[in-house]
Amino acid sequence: MSRRSKVIALPEAVERFVPDGSTVALGCALEPAIPFAFAHELIRQRRRELELVGPISDIGFDQLIGAGCVRRVSAAWVGNVSAGLAHAYRRAMEEGIPRRIEVRDHSNFSIAQALLAGALGAPYLPTRTLLGSDIPRANGTFREATDPFSGEKVLLIPALSPDVTVIAVQRADEDGNSHLWGPWGVSQEAALAAKTVIVLADEVVPRAVIASDPNRTIVPGDKVAAVVLEPGACHPSPLQGRYRRDHAFYHEYHGATRTAEGFAAWTGEWVTGVSDRAAYLRKLGPRWEALRERGTPAAEAHF
Repeated sequence: MSRRSKVIALPEAVERFVPDGSTVALGCALEPAIPFAFAHELIRQRRRELELVGPISDIGFDQLIGAGCVRRVSAAWVGNVSAGLAHAYRRAMEEGIPRRIEVRDHSNFSIAQALLAGALGAPYLPTRTLLGSDIPRANGTFREATDPFSGEKVLLIPALSPDVTVIAVQRADEDGNSHLWGPWGVSQEAALAAKTVIVLADEVVPRAVIASDPNRTIVPGDKVAAVVLEPGACHPSPLQGRYRRDHAFYHEYHGATRTAEGFAAWTGEWVTGVSDRAAYLRKLGPRWEALRERGTPAAEAHF
């Protein structure tokens, strides 16, 4: 009996699986493999009232906040790794432009714990590391408790179970079994904790290729609702072995989005002004070709 392919186009994936009000985890591999193509499609489809979950979002969260898509952020850091500030995030927090957002502060460790708890089906996980810091107060959902074994004070980090986790990978099969090279960050925890997983793959390969190296599988296909074939989905962040980080692009974004008007102009040029990721890459032109890695890394050799 043949299995039905889960490969669909990106607009369909957003339309079917990310309604307004969803909690969405993305950028969970830290600085690399950030699925910017997915964030841009959320903006094009004018999604609203989203909660964003992730450790270091780089400018992905900033773009969604500036476009008015976001009501809450649960994250360790929102900014522009190359340049520092995230201007749209700051405007939302300080001036309510385009709207005020709620922020639930985390450390990188506590966001990992929250997602791990969700992946395990546990209601919470305990820690000592944040006791005495301002993060529990700023988050508002952590609870102090007494360790029944030692009698010492601990902090309980409640589980996070996103409605949707989006991960970008080098390759996946049509069932969603996926290989990711480079840092995983908390991508696996976020995928296992989620109700729905969407995979953006730089390449869709036969099932036998993924099965030949099962230890590299970051997420099993039975957790995946949709596979999107989307080469270049992570630009300007890197995808190991496929393309490098576009450092200059981050600095250009930083300069262009200092004002709300500048943000609107930048978004009109790079997001709503292009129909899809293929058009975006064509707009980059030779710049994109210069970033691409040539040849097949040894780790990605087909067995």
